[in-house]
Amino acid sequence: MHVLVVGGAGYLGSVTVERLLDAGHQVTVLDNLIAGHAAAVHRKAELVVADDRDGEALNRLFSTYQIDAVVYSAGYIQAGESMRHPDRYFANNVVGPICLINAMLARNVKFFIYSSSAVVYGEPTITPIDEETSMQPTNPYGESKAIVERMLRWYDSQHGLRYISLRHFNPAGANERLGEDHRPETHLIPTLLKVALGQRAALALYGTDYPTPDGTCIRDYVHVFDLAYAYTLALEMLAKGGPSGIYNLGCGRGLSNREVIEAARQVTGESITVQEEERRPGEPAIRVASTERARVDLGWTPRITSIEEIIESAWRWQQAHPQGYPEG
Repeated sequence: MHVLVVGGAGYLGSVTVERLLDAGHQVTVLDNLIAGHAAAVHRKAELVVADDRDGEALNRLFSTYQIDAVVYSAGYIQAGESMRHPDRYFANNVVGPICLINAMLARNVKFFIYSSSAVVYGEPTITPIDEETSMQPTNPYGESKAIVERMLRWYDSQHGLRYISLRHFNPAGANERLGEDHRPETHLIPTLLKVALGQRAALALYGTDYPTPDGTCIRDYVHVFDLAYAYTLALEMLAKGGPSGIYNLGCGRGLSNREVIEAARQVTGESITVQEEERRPGEPAIRVASTERARVDLGWTPRITSIEEIIESAWRWQQAHPQGYPEG
């Protein structure tokens, strides 16, 4: 299949591009490079630099290429920032998918894989969280993802768009070529590694009074290459006539921030200074996935489940790319 990966120059998007190419698909990348990196795009994939809200650019793209399916892995992703700028998040994370899907339907492209997130669940009432848990986001980032998921149901029933929404939990890890390079960096593991490299003085630990055993947030970390593998499986399922669906992607176990910090210290051999700060708004105490549906329907299970192994892969990449991807 010829797959368009929107956001394919970003962290998860670039890894997904590599997985799709390995599976034998042809890939074109659409990315505005505001947060992505051209150097992360695989040499076998063609990069089109444009915004997914640009109607003329979308028309040119779908006229030029015979696209069979679209993977959407774009959008703003910082929960804390979304609390300060909800307008930016709705304008980008909701309007972009609308423009993209409308352009798809105009060209009769009916397969859509959506990169959603566990943030749609908000403060969950059960652990682990299954897909029947109601969406109750606690920040505009999560709300933007929930809005798109609700829209997809109507695009399916009214226009025949077949979609799979993948609610990933906390992506982490790297390989030799691809790693995590957000600017600014707000995710826990790459920030820890920047402290270990001496690029930051300390890690800001937000919230130590959560109702958890050690007072810090508990999250479910999953290797980014395991996530990308699920995207290829989801695409194959739709191509074989499978129905639309929603799937959690995680390891099914939770680790507290303090546990991740200690694991990073063990992997890097560095002390890693921590500075305790107040909670960030909109952050739930615990978020752990039930992945039984993905295992049964997609045949997906994470292959790398050790947090030490996940951190070690990210550490190797950070050491080899201390400044991240080259600019330009």
